[in-house]
Amino acid sequence: MSPVLTTSLVPDEQKSAYWRDALGRALVPMSVTPCRERSFSGRIVTGRIGGLRVSTVEADAQRARRTEAHIRRSAEPSVAVAVQTSGRTVFVQDGHEETAVRDDLFVYDTAHPYFMDHPERFSLRVVHVPRRLLALTDGELRGVTGRVMSTERGCAAVLKPFILTVVASAHLYSPSASGGLANGLVDLLSTLVTERAEERGAEDGHTRNHLLRRVREHIDQNLGDPALSPESVAKAHNISVRYLHRLFEEEGVTVSRLIQRRRLEECAHELARRGRTSPTVSAVAQRWGFVNPTHFSRVFRGAYGLSPREWRSVRLGAWQDGTAGHA
Repeated sequence: MSPVLTTSLVPDEQKSAYWRDALGRALVPMSVTPCRERSFSGRIVTGRIGGLRVSTVEADAQRARRTEAHIRRSAEPSVAVAVQTSGRTVFVQDGHEETAVRDDLFVYDTAHPYFMDHPERFSLRVVHVPRRLLALTDGELRGVTGRVMSTERGCAAVLKPFILTVVASAHLYSPSASGGLANGLVDLLSTLVTERAEERGAEDGHTRNHLLRRVREHIDQNLGDPALSPESVAKAHNISVRYLHRLFEEEGVTVSRLIQRRRLEECAHELARRGRTSPTVSAVAQRWGFVNPTHFSRVFRGAYGLSPREWRSVRLGAWQDGTAGHA
């Protein structure tokens, strides 16, 4: 039989201290505050699967906190994977606060402080994996720690029944079977981390593309503003200029060049437009954000090989000859 730690035989005035010590031995050292001191009820069933510690925790409402002081007293860091089998857990780690409900899965790193609030009676199935067994970087782990995951799809859907089974039946397996199951669980956890990283990459790509579209629309809508610049664009989107430039690294053009190119395109389009009256080159340049006519003529010639006036003359002549395409 697996060891059982329970408050059922402990005097009321000693329950809190007993429970705190029990959690520290079965899981990791932490401070625990039961919501009902004297009538508190809690039970832990512990076991091992190969080199992994497994636990079933069932208890009344409580709050638990692991601090830097607790971490310094711990022998070996581990990564815990928990399945919520009843009640709720409000979990906070690394700046993330999320709530797990029944059938949810969450991962936490015992080498980092965390806070758990169980507002009602709850039960968890928990596996502690020694950090040294995971061939993962701290950055990769941060992608899952402090996160609550649905077990309805993906790797979490496979990991949930695996954890429920091995935790409940840890005492039944032979040493060789336990070792194989432990390796399988470690592999599944690593796969979960990889899957989440791929999902975040896709989400980040979607966010990046959305932001790029917004920036391009903003530039097009403000080409006539002489103050339009990388600094003003970044400010309008609440991002740093550095991040704005990084955003455009894969676009093959800097933000400044994009602004200038779009202004030149609009000027070229307007200069080639037929009409009874044609605005002056200077007026066209100013309408699209060019303050200095000399500078405008120079960059226009650099882009199109003709001065603005020559461009207008050639394009209008082509219209008259019927050889120009639609501008």
